[in-house]
Amino acid sequence: MIRPLIVTALVLTAALSAADSAEAEVRSRKVAYTHDGATLEGHLAWDDAIEGKRPGVLVVHEWWGLNDYARKRAEQLAGMGYVAFALDMYGKGQVTSHPSQAGEWAGMIRKNTDKWRARANAGLQVLLDQDQVDRDQVAAIGYCFGGSTVLQMAFADEPLKGVVSFHGALPTPTEEEAEVIDASILVCHGAEDSFISEESIDSFRNALEAAEVDYQLVYYGGARHGFTNPEAGTFGIDNLKYDAAADRRSWAAMQDLFAEIFDEEK
Repeated sequence: MIRPLIVTALVLTAALSAADSAEAEVRSRKVAYTHDGATLEGHLAWDDAIEGKRPGVLVVHEWWGLNDYARKRAEQLAGMGYVAFALDMYGKGQVTSHPSQAGEWAGMIRKNTDKWRARANAGLQVLLDQDQVDRDQVAAIGYCFGGSTVLQMAFADEPLKGVVSFHGALPTPTEEEAEVIDASILVCHGAEDSFISEESIDSFRNALEAAEVDYQLVYYGGARHGFTNPEAGTFGIDNLKYDAAADRRSWAAMQDLFAEIFDEEK
């Protein structure tokens, strides 16, 4: 059992420079697919200098939709040697910067848990179908709405070795769902995130503890919702704020988890 970890320091800076300066071998392409009558379009990224199969990482976007931020994260992962697929939860071209529209779209997905999980699984299948991907070595990461989405995938016992939620909501699994969780779970949470109540955190933790799930819950002191996104402060919501230290540290925590679950040398 991995017990919850509290982290409270804030230092240094980090952003997406690694993605922007990725080596020339990193390639990407759009991938069209469908689910439940919806036309979806995700973003696949890989390093074509690497031969053979390698771990795959699914990326689930914030409630804004599949935007440049999620695509850059996929390319950043590709530069680290993974095959990454940033899925599309809403539909081709459905991207917004307006909170009311984002909330409406996310709400439509979340109102039916089975369909929510099925939509995410459709993206996972695209990743699993890639020839370069080792189907036994796959993880999923998500931001905000995407964070709660990857947790739902873990609750549904999708074939994932690990899931990472960055500033996501923390839905509580049922007792039956918690018992079947095989994925290692990492939750990276801003300690000053007013969107996520302590009651919901306690409920989430208690369910995982009771089922002896392998999980980590890391608090970043002073960090608010959206702390990994450099554009978080541009949406006009007080609780959204980028935090360079929390961004860097949470990404490092993700890398540590991947090294463990994929049995990689550091």
